[in-house]
Amino acid sequence: MNWLTNFVKPKLKAIKSKILKKENLWQKCTSCGQINFHKDLQENLYICSNCEAHLAMPVKERLKKIYDNEKYEHQKIPNVMEDPLLFKDKIKYTERLKLARKKTMNNDAIIVARGKVNNINLVTAAMDFNFMGGSMGMQVGEGIVIASNLAKSIKSPLLIIASSGGARMQEGILSLMQMPRTVAAIEIFKETNLPYIVLFTNPVTGGVSASFTMLGDILIAEPDALIGFAGPRVIKKTVNEELPEGFQKSEYLLENGMIDLIVKRQDFKDKLTNLLKHLMSK
Repeated sequence: MNWLTNFVKPKLKAIKSKILKKENLWQKCTSCGQINFHKDLQENLYICSNCEAHLAMPVKERLKKIYDNEKYEHQKIPNVMEDPLLFKDKIKYTERLKLARKKTMNNDAIIVARGKVNNINLVTAAMDFNFMGGSMGMQVGEGIVIASNLAKSIKSPLLIIASSGGARMQEGILSLMQMPRTVAAIEIFKETNLPYIVLFTNPVTGGVSASFTMLGDILIAEPDALIGFAGPRVIKKTVNEELPEGFQKSEYLLENGMIDLIVKRQDFKDKLTNLLKHLMSK
């Protein structure tokens, strides 16, 4: 037993670690199947070199690319009650939170940041889809409130980068209550007449798409982003009819007047700067 424990087990762990490191060097495009070298993908803002699909981008890297000199100030969000319903399915909700925090190194599915974009002050609330699908619970609601209050207090434009599967079921009605709460916070901010801009990334669905995200002065989406309340498959089964091609994709929404712009990731900072300069001058 000592030979197995002291010699064989460490050797197996070392081999497994090497395999995982090699796997992390490459990332498969979810659209065309192209294998992209991770470093090249990172330099290309997580856009596939073959089909130009906009793949999931780590939220902290996204914020760095928006703010000047890749520097921003992280705004602390007060903690809320973690497991108000003592929820448990396959595992306890508290365990799910621990796993998500370990995976993302974030406290929850939202980060609030402040800094300058081409010397213009900007407050951003960015949602992290890697944290339990970017689901909106009480902590995310608190983050939206904090971001809107901060932008109001320093007289700064507000940007929300949305990426979410909807409300967090483990918090039940308390997560659904974040919909009117965030809407109220945004409406209070909009009384200042400061710009409120929303960037939709892939995907934005459920209660997040049906609340604060659709209230922006300017609604911007990345190419081919899924935006809607229920998914296309659910709607198709409900209405029992064939849906239009590209239904609920950002291109379809732009064509039908639901959003204002589709902007490629590499062009977003320049477009944001132009919008802020124009809106702030008004």
